[in-house]
Amino acid sequence: MRTGILDIGSNTGHLLVVDAHRGAAPLPAYKFKQELRLAEHLDEDGGVDASGVQALLDFVEQAQKVADDKGCASVVAFATSAIRDASNADEVLAEVRRHTGVELEVLPGADEARLTFLAVRRWFGWSSGQLVVFDIGGGSLEIAAGRSESPEIVQSLPLGAGRLAREHLKRQPPSEKAVSALRRDVRRTIAQDAGEVLRWGPGHLAVATSKTFRTLARICGAAPSSDGQYVRRELAHDVLLEWLPKLAGMSWKDVAELPGVSAPRAHQVLAGAFVADAVLELFELSRLEICPWALREGVILERLDLM
Repeated sequence: MRTGILDIGSNTGHLLVVDAHRGAAPLPAYKFKQELRLAEHLDEDGGVDASGVQALLDFVEQAQKVADDKGCASVVAFATSAIRDASNADEVLAEVRRHTGVELEVLPGADEARLTFLAVRRWFGWSSGQLVVFDIGGGSLEIAAGRSESPEIVQSLPLGAGRLAREHLKRQPPSEKAVSALRRDVRRTIAQDAGEVLRWGPGHLAVATSKTFRTLARICGAAPSSDGQYVRRELAHDVLLEWLPKLAGMSWKDVAELPGVSAPRAHQVLAGAFVADAVLELFELSRLEICPWALREGVILERLDLM
């Protein structure tokens, strides 16, 4: 079955075309994506502004055409933090429906964490034991922990790299005061409910997913994406700590020249690095395994299970 997974994130719109059937890993057939930066297209009332809505409509229309051209039998469409947290979410969804006919489902943060956890479990298998999974998006940080395919603990925190960059890192390079405020706010927010995960006990495997974690791992020496998804990659805390002061002193242009960094996301890398640092520190982890599967794979896996 060829299916399209249309993911409207805080940073990017993705269409992942996959060939999939029950009992087999989803096989990517085609990818189409576009930078939307919806988390940065906000008006003073916290709603997605007119330019953001237009960019969204244009992308959804293009994605529909691509899905048709690639022979998708169906398209599963969903949106995450940027739409979920927007003050005009209902109006944006209605506009998309009216202009494109696409019904965007807004995923709650808990479902994001749950579906990402499912994808990670399927990737690493039962031999990975107790899992704790972290995913830094553009608008939120998802945390999930558990022993089965459904996590016992899920958390969704307003600590996305795009959101934090917009709120704290307006200068480049940022001031020491801005960096200190960012670090303090991130750690306080994570620490507030960290005990729920820590009381659950140490996981056998700590995993990170998402573009932000993959980028940080690449900066810290992980293999490039061209080596394939089956190469083991990790983000080590001691190496990240060496990079933090360097990143804090760099311009966005300089950050964009680092390995694995895309120019449109360069301004978010430092914010993402402080979230990753806080995760590793507060959950007493020395490293995180990088998983190539995340939310989109979780969505298609659950859909296949329900067929």
